Amino acid sequence: MSEDPDGMAGRPQPGPSQGEDRVQPASSAPRRAAWEVLLPEEGATEDMAAFLADILGPGDLVALSGGLGAGKTTLARAMIRELAGDPRLEVPSPTFTLIQPYETRSGRSVIHADLYRLRGPDELVELGFDELSETAITLVEWPERLGVRDNPTLTVELSLRAEFGDEARLVRIDGTPEMQERLTRARAVRALLARSGWDEADRVLMQGDASSRAYERLVKPGGETAVLMISPPRPDGPPVKDGKPYSAVVKLAESVHAFVGMDRALRAIGFSAPRILGENLDAGLLILEDLGAEPVTENGTPRPERYAEAVRLLAKLHATDLPSAVPVSEGIDHVIPPYDLEALLFEAELLPEWYAPAIRGTTLSPEARSAFRDLWTDALKDLIAEPATWTLRDYHSPNLIWLPERTGLERVGVIDFQDAVMGHPAYDVASLLQDARVDASADFELRLLGLYIRERRGRDIGFDMQAFARAYAVLAAQRATKILGIFARLDKRDGKPGYLAHLPRIEGYLARNLAHPALASVRAWHETHLPSLVAPRPDADPAAS
Repeated sequence: MSEDPDGMAGRPQPGPSQGEDRVQPASSAPRRAAWEVLLPEEGATEDMAAFLADILGPGDLVALSGGLGAGKTTLARAMIRELAGDPRLEVPSPTFTLIQPYETRSGRSVIHADLYRLRGPDELVELGFDELSETAITLVEWPERLGVRDNPTLTVELSLRAEFGDEARLVRIDGTPEMQERLTRARAVRALLARSGWDEADRVLMQGDASSRAYERLVKPGGETAVLMISPPRPDGPPVKDGKPYSAVVKLAESVHAFVGMDRALRAIGFSAPRILGENLDAGLLILEDLGAEPVTENGTPRPERYAEAVRLLAKLHATDLPSAVPVSEGIDHVIPPYDLEALLFEAELLPEWYAPAIRGTTLSPEARSAFRDLWTDALKDLIAEPATWTLRDYHSPNLIWLPERTGLERVGVIDFQDAVMGHPAYDVASLLQDARVDASADFELRLLGLYIRERRGRDIGFDMQAFARAYAVLAAQRATKILGIFARLDKRDGKPGYLAHLPRIEGYLARNLAHPALASVRAWHETHLPSLVAPRPDADPAAS
């Protein structure tokens, strides 16, 4: 049997012949061709409906067209039942009511409209169509009577194909650019799941992070689990510096290749990164080993023995001679970018750009912002010249999984490293010990810093403790400065206020770090412009040790 490119073997069979997709030739316009699939019987139509329902969200419009008896209502009924999570839901044809609303168990509203008897778009106003459909998933039969709409739209055209059987139908699927992207990704996911043996698994949405990535837990009927990572190539944003987008300036991963390369490299040196069970690099899709959800914290505080192992892992990593490029697949390498002065400064400047005005109500003058940049340049420039190692960058509690069934350092599972850079080893130590989401005392931080130093000395006789202590204070302060700006931006620009709850903790870290003599000038700047971020110098502080 030929390979099913959309993971639909036994479901809607792609194409009217030989089980292959029959795609219309692309027009001269720069857009994807429509997708045509032969549905040999009603069960295949229902499976196609479930597949399409999965890509829909509030405000979306599904335009169902085709002649009388082509199967529009059958497809719509199956989609509504899928969206409602109720395979026995009564879904009558809205031929006479024109509009039939549904409330689903998930809280999503669905509207099924049949506009065959509509004389014109003006009658939709009388029916309250616009108000109902604004936040609903709307399925419309006879959409040509709807008029022009700007909703994300999926167009589904059905036609009878009696030569393939009495119930056979050909469905032609297209849509607006946004909907085409979703459809293409959904098809790629289905193909990957089928190719990797996970097509029968239930898909459960997992909590994401502040990025554009999405994660789903895959659960097979027998209970075996894996994680689906959806990380499409990052589109370039607007230029922010020297014609480069933000991601390029601060060295964020542009595609899933970075994750794959770092994952395989970490596993190669004995660390517990997740095994890759399936991949589509071009689409940004990975099926990953499920490392579970056992945290290294308990009730918002560190588990000391687990944090100790996480510190030992960093000491081993930083004492290892590591390359600046890692293999992704045959003939493809990922070059780990340098965490250079441009990136570090641009991140630090998120504080005057976002945090100061949005959180403190302070608009800084150009002179003050220029001075801020100059002071940070002085603080950071010497660190850039020191030997660099893999800086995983997000090495903190949300990305560390405890694996009690393993031994030694393999008990620390690491799951987020696609933005790794070649940087100073102190950065990841600060990321762990000054976690934005975890309450850890200065004494706890000091003890684990001592553990790291002992471990590094045991592995590297040339390790300079005093130089590391200075670098730790500077990079911990830079990281806290950056995070204050990022969390303020997530609230102000992206409408994600939940991150503001962590600001007091990060402000405390920054004040602690600014007590180090290496940051005296930066501390003085804060005393002048943002004095609330500067605490009295403590008598004993790990950053100053």
